[in-house]
Amino acid sequence: MKKYCVLLLLLVSMGSWAQTDTLNTLSIGLDLMTHGETCGGGLPRSDDVSINDDRSHFLFGRTRLIADYSRKGLQAHAVVQNKAVWGMSGNQSLNLYEGWVKLTANNGLFVQAGRVALAYDDERMIGPNDFATAALSHDIVRTGYEGHGHKLHAILAYNQNGDNVYNGTYYDNGAQAYKTMQTIWYHYDVPKFPLGASLLFMNLGLQAGGYKEVNDQTVEDEVNPPRTEYQQMWGGYFNFHPKYLTLEGSYYRQTGKVVNEDKYPKPIKAWMASVKATVNPADSYGFQLGYDYLSGDDYVPVAYGGPLVMVNHPEIGGFSPLYGSRTKFYGIMDYFYESAYSNGFTPGLQNAFVSVFGKPTSKLNCSATYHYLAVATELAVLNRTLGHSVELQASYQFSKDISLSAGYTQMYGTETMACLKQDGSSKRARWGWFTLAVSPSLFTTKW
Repeated sequence: MKKYCVLLLLLVSMGSWAQTDTLNTLSIGLDLMTHGETCGGGLPRSDDVSINDDRSHFLFGRTRLIADYSRKGLQAHAVVQNKAVWGMSGNQSLNLYEGWVKLTANNGLFVQAGRVALAYDDERMIGPNDFATAALSHDIVRTGYEGHGHKLHAILAYNQNGDNVYNGTYYDNGAQAYKTMQTIWYHYDVPKFPLGASLLFMNLGLQAGGYKEVNDQTVEDEVNPPRTEYQQMWGGYFNFHPKYLTLEGSYYRQTGKVVNEDKYPKPIKAWMASVKATVNPADSYGFQLGYDYLSGDDYVPVAYGGPLVMVNHPEIGGFSPLYGSRTKFYGIMDYFYESAYSNGFTPGLQNAFVSVFGKPTSKLNCSATYHYLAVATELAVLNRTLGHSVELQASYQFSKDISLSAGYTQMYGTETMACLKQDGSSKRARWGWFTLAVSPSLFTTKW
């Protein structure tokens, strides 16, 4: 806490902060979302058990109450969220999704503290992942500078399960997987040229080790004592967007150590790269194609139906998308990172895709996307192809605060998919969904 106070004092001394005798604005709004899904075959959101039921249907509701306050040099934002499957009893899912305050100086310096939904670049590494309904937010202090085409952000986080006096540095099963996080992001927009580029560095401290019960007392595990292990991720992103064309690319590496479920860390050496091109000949239609590569672990599988022979990896080669909006990149079913492979194996992913999208009317948007999917690592007795996926999506904007979107995905899996998932239903998975979003502004007042 002391270092956060020092940051606040430092920024106050560096900038000329605005006075309070300026116009105040307060607005209150609602964000109501109803989401429905129907699944057949392999179910992508089953990450702890294999479900072979051929059909599954549910409705999900999310309600957010949003409050915003602003005056010159000061912003405050709060979002209270309730989310539940229709028919669920009680209010177990009521929480504070966002709650932060931000001070901005006249020279472009700022400091922000609280619970924040972060989004950077194309959201591949850090994004809210809003389609997952629960969405992601982070308890952080963020400071930086924005101006003259430059943006520099520094983020600090330190997570605890509670304000414990004893064992207060131990962190397990919290809202975020990390105990500590330090991130630096820099972005530059080239003047008078349609090019922007970013650099990102993250250092994550993960809880390893633990405690055990001895004679009705909780003591440290002597073999595997509680401690913090660190993992790093760094890389860059660019966006080049002349008149009818947008080119995007990214490259990231991961090093440090991964903390497995048994709390014993292993070194990680992983990487990913992506490239995407979008062509818009007219406002009413366009095309998109791209390729993603995420490295994977070495593995020795056997034929489908038998056990999977695990290799005791000296290091982890599977790249993790961390806190990105995964449904934007690897198929909206998020079949490969939301749900685990059998025995926790991470074979990596190759995703080659092509999409066509159009706007038949001013309020209607449609798209069709094809994904060719394969593992990144070499398999002993199976080819690398996981399968083929076809996605159809449409959205209609009834008004500025009411929209309806829907989609259908068909997955054509291979024997490789069935073997790695240990579930024959994964070979023919289908998934339909719809989302009704209503976000009215209740009132706004100024004084």
